[in-house]
Amino acid sequence: MTGSDHTAFPGASRRGMLRIYLGAAPGAGKTYAMLDEAHRRLARGGDVVVAIVDTHGRAHTAEKLEGLEIVPPRRITYRDSEFEELDLDAVLARRPAVALVDELAHTNVPGSRNAKRWKDVEELLAAGIDVLSTVNIQHLESLNDVVEQITGVVQRETVPDDIVRRADQIELVDITPQALQRRLAHGNVYAPEKVDAALHNYFREGNLTALRELALLWLADQVDLALAKYRGDHAITATWEARERVVVAITGGPESETLVRRASRIAAKSSAALMVVHVVRGDGLTGVSAPRMGQVRELAASLDASLHSIVGDDVPSALLDFAREVNATQLVLGTSRRPRWARILDEGIGAAVVRDSGKIDVHMVTHEHTSSVPGLALAGRHDRRLLSWVAALFIPLAAAGMMMVLDRVTGFTDQNILFFVVVLAVALFGGIGPAIVAALLSGLLLNFFFTDPRHSLLLADPGNFVTTGVLLVVAVAVAALVDAAAARSREARLASQEAELLASFAGAVLRGADVPALLEKVRETYAQQGVGFVRSEGDGWEVLGSAGAAPPLSIDQADTVCRIDDKPYVLLLSGPRLRARDRRILTAVTAQAAGLVRQEELAVEAAQAATLSETDRMRRMLLSAVSHDLRTPLAAVKAAVSSLRSTDVAFSPDDTAELLATIEESADQLTRLVTNLLDSSRLAAGVVAPASERVYLDEVIHRALVTLTSSGPGTARSIRERVEVEVDDSQVQADAALLERVLANLLDNALRYAPTGPIRVGATCANDRVTVTIADCGPGLADSEHDDVFSTFPRSGDQRAAGGAGLGLTVARGFVEAMGGTVTATGTPGGGTTMMVELAAPHEDPR
Repeated sequence: MTGSDHTAFPGASRRGMLRIYLGAAPGAGKTYAMLDEAHRRLARGGDVVVAIVDTHGRAHTAEKLEGLEIVPPRRITYRDSEFEELDLDAVLARRPAVALVDELAHTNVPGSRNAKRWKDVEELLAAGIDVLSTVNIQHLESLNDVVEQITGVVQRETVPDDIVRRADQIELVDITPQALQRRLAHGNVYAPEKVDAALHNYFREGNLTALRELALLWLADQVDLALAKYRGDHAITATWEARERVVVAITGGPESETLVRRASRIAAKSSAALMVVHVVRGDGLTGVSAPRMGQVRELAASLDASLHSIVGDDVPSALLDFAREVNATQLVLGTSRRPRWARILDEGIGAAVVRDSGKIDVHMVTHEHTSSVPGLALAGRHDRRLLSWVAALFIPLAAAGMMMVLDRVTGFTDQNILFFVVVLAVALFGGIGPAIVAALLSGLLLNFFFTDPRHSLLLADPGNFVTTGVLLVVAVAVAALVDAAAARSREARLASQEAELLASFAGAVLRGADVPALLEKVRETYAQQGVGFVRSEGDGWEVLGSAGAAPPLSIDQADTVCRIDDKPYVLLLSGPRLRARDRRILTAVTAQAAGLVRQEELAVEAAQAATLSETDRMRRMLLSAVSHDLRTPLAAVKAAVSSLRSTDVAFSPDDTAELLATIEESADQLTRLVTNLLDSSRLAAGVVAPASERVYLDEVIHRALVTLTSSGPGTARSIRERVEVEVDDSQVQADAALLERVLANLLDNALRYAPTGPIRVGATCANDRVTVTIADCGPGLADSEHDDVFSTFPRSGDQRAAGGAGLGLTVARGFVEAMGGTVTATGTPGGGTTMMVELAAPHEDPR
């Protein structure tokens, strides 16, 4: 793939083009390929700059930077460390034609203009600057959980799939797992001391193979979408056999499951996608039973096939149109269930599909239900009319010829009765006009050939007038009855079709379809190019959902408009205009979509109300729980200050120091209480957002001890002497600030409820999890209290005597769970309580 250079000064009138290099794993060569493209564009005279590129210490990548203009990165200090980030303002001021921005999924350091690098890229594109960027498959948001299952590594940095899909060009940088492992072993990816660990963890051959397949499949889907858009934009209906797709057509009859299973085997042989399609007819077929379609739906889901419903009176055309729209290569049909003699009169759906299929291969599958439906298949309305006129002309003539033979051979003379039968037969085809023609023709033939004087139209016998009149009356009466029955039958069939479609749409909603999914079903069912769902908002329209390549987003853009009376919701369709009966169904669908929108809005409102209710409940509980704990230190401060200000008593220096110490300790107690109150409120409101990073336990524990020695119980020296830390160089994946608060609260709890004896802090690692233990030798807890101790405002036993509102452990649990860990309490062997905090072990953050 090659990109185009834009040497002209980018302006607001043009949006920049985005080209992404997609890799299956770190070290595949994305950045190298991007830099190689930059050199090619530079050689062609393009204005190219490096906005941000991280070489990760790779010598070959660093060599590729030589000769390229580099915009100096912005240096940001965060938590006593300095980081280099993209200087967005500098790049915008420089205004190159092309900017290189590495690692699209990167999370910017706090203090940057945007939280994510892809948002920086959006600003560059909006300014008319072309961007070359890179991303690994594991950073795509939709695949985050899949990659975690494969590799066991949680990817904290992700980019929305839609951002990558909108790229003008996506180039896969592919490499075999074995080649990547060799590259790793040669030290071209990581430092030598990290190679062995990487090869035995993230870079195992199985992991790399799975990630490679994941990247290929994801990119194939994007290519599929691009191909579908191109074919739609250029009105291409011919099948392009770029990828095998099998469509199986079902009627909903007893053979449907057999056809789906057979089609699944056909698709499996060529690794093809399987689509099951049901044509909802309004031309003679009765509705399909819901239980049977439910069985077909379950079978399709178990075979990883998609189920589609489309509307079409002309079934062969509807099937072939659908197959061509999805670019199918094979079509599976069941053999006809009609009797053989009925197929002589009408070739049937299968033969019509085979005749018009073109490049689509058609498989006719036999089944045990062939010829299981007796009776004549009814012709369509227009075909039946044509047959009526043909019968009106030829049946009387044929009958006259037959009776002439009988007259010569047997002397048969009662021809009136036979002509009555002829007129009845013609009238049964329907249509008053053909029936009248048949009656008149029969009367003429009867008079000309079988009434004296023969071979003359002279009506010598008045009875012939009566016979002809009776024939006319019988013909008109029977034809009228047949037409009325046919009309009612047609109405019943249309009602059945509408009921089936409504059931299909309602079923989709009940199965959890959201507004876009419902609109996509509408688009597919009625063969529309695009469907939009909007709501009137003042002078404009609020878009609530859309489906298709170019959905209409205003009434002016739509070919079909469906409204709900007295409601602001409007369903817009672009494509073939629909009939009145289709509009009735779509009006009901519009109401369903409006109900989904309202349901989503009510769910949001309910969640907000629940949050407010929970916050209010917490506020009341907080006020009730801390009223005593607030008054106690305040009373101590008040008493100490009053004593110091008193002129009646002369305090010694030791007494003064003790009163000041009381004031300081009470103030520290108030500070801890207020901090825990604020943290509890943050947890209740759900606004705690941990930043995951590698944290050294020894460092964070000692920072927690510093916090306690400055404001905790006891003197700094006594705390340092009592707390024994044995964590060596253990590390966890967590938020350092939150973990410090957790450990400070747990240590504070241990020091308060175990006033004597050592507090031991240790750490163990197993199965990618690290367990931090804080064990004391205090009175301990009853077994029933191990879980309750973390509840909001617990007071077990006589703990009130130790002071505190009981919030410290609740806050600790909330912070640990926010970081993806757990905290539990258990007994210490020999007496006391042990708090166990389990967190994820740190993982390599591969680029």
